[in-house]
Amino acid sequence: MIGISFNKREFEYDAYTLVKAFYPKEDIEMYYTEEVEEEKSYEKLISILYGEKILIRLCFGDKVREGEQVFDENEDRKIRKNKLKQVLYQLLVEETGHTLPWGNLTGIRPTKIAMGLIESGMSNAEAADYMRKTYYTSDEKTALSIAIANREREILKNIDYENGYSLYVGIPFCPSICLYCSFSSSPLERWRDKVDDYLDALLKELDFISEIMKDKTLDTIYIGGGTPTTLEPEQLRRLLGHIQEKFPVEQVKEYTIEAGRPDSITREKLEAIREYPVTRISVNPQTMNAETLKIIGRNHTVEDTRHAFALARECGFDNINMDLIVGLPGEHKEDVENTLKEIEKLDPDSLTIHSLAVKRAARLRMFKDQYEEMGFENNQEIMEMAMEYARSCQMGPYYLYRQKNMCGNLENVGYAKVDKAGIYNILIMEEKQTIIAAGAGASTKLVSEKGQRIERIENVKDVTNYINRIDEMIARKRDGIVI
Repeated sequence: MIGISFNKREFEYDAYTLVKAFYPKEDIEMYYTEEVEEEKSYEKLISILYGEKILIRLCFGDKVREGEQVFDENEDRKIRKNKLKQVLYQLLVEETGHTLPWGNLTGIRPTKIAMGLIESGMSNAEAADYMRKTYYTSDEKTALSIAIANREREILKNIDYENGYSLYVGIPFCPSICLYCSFSSSPLERWRDKVDDYLDALLKELDFISEIMKDKTLDTIYIGGGTPTTLEPEQLRRLLGHIQEKFPVEQVKEYTIEAGRPDSITREKLEAIREYPVTRISVNPQTMNAETLKIIGRNHTVEDTRHAFALARECGFDNINMDLIVGLPGEHKEDVENTLKEIEKLDPDSLTIHSLAVKRAARLRMFKDQYEEMGFENNQEIMEMAMEYARSCQMGPYYLYRQKNMCGNLENVGYAKVDKAGIYNILIMEEKQTIIAAGAGASTKLVSEKGQRIERIENVKDVTNYINRIDEMIARKRDGIVI
């Protein structure tokens, strides 16, 4: 157990996340010195004192380390937060003897920082130098951030942030729930009788969105989940036909359906999708190792993935993404390489490499002791190998994000061939454009003041609650969206 004490409430989460990155297997307890009657005792204690200076003291066993910086409470909050993280990071590096690839960055959008620096007028070299000196990012991650930021700028150059928006449509059903999943997903067998009722509510919400956003430019549509292809062909036609009728789909720059699970994909469903102007789909194996598929609760085979991908090509889809996860239970570098070799044979148009993030709501977190002995392996060597395979498929990196509790403290990277990058993926990560979201568990993100102000409108996650409270979900949007 590691204790972190504060003499005032400020930047607690940032300190916690940074310490957790160095000690991922340790439990961490935070407390405020003014709220406890007597000082708590820990084998490892980190004390954070705010005053004219920020003073951080590490008392680990018999060793004591201290660091400080001048601290002015009137300074910009971002500057003060950076000072805390700089001092704490340097102490933790001294204590552990190792650095982190992303330095003291704990947020999920490092490329947003790189993008902001370049847009402020910095050259690539100046932006890189700032990131290394301020956040202690490694040379490799700094270069990756700068490269992706530049590609994102090129891809988004024709997007009207102020007068445009993107539409997200959530289908919260899956064939089964994966071991690592924490999304708003429900097993289809349990909810099969409710799917049409769900679509009734969803189409009602989409009607409202189409009306309130009619004077805005629709740039991208993304149908995600869950697994949208759990819908039957006629249900897909009902949803896609309604979107076609209510929204100006002919003007969108990208129209994605996350087909996702290979065991949900059939020729009939793909042919139904092809009746509409969908430009991009995903076929997501996560791994091409049969034993791992069983462990993580995926009820499909490696051959099912090959078959689903081939079907999609036969049906005329020329922009297919595939998602992989690195760090799955029991997988090592050789297993990941096998997956990459199999994917290389299929030759998708884009590829997203996820580092496993064990979320609190996932079964993997709840029953982690059962899987601990298998190990969760990810490191820079594996991520570089994945990048090399992407390059061999003529793909370059185009977006990046991080999550809490990521295996190896690394990142998720999207790679794509020329003109095949997912525009919606960049927009949601860089938070440059409003995204209106419909469906159970969907989160609308209202972006204004050139990205400086972001407001969220959440839909309830439970399917039954969403159906029964759809008028309330619409009212939330009516109250929050100001045109």
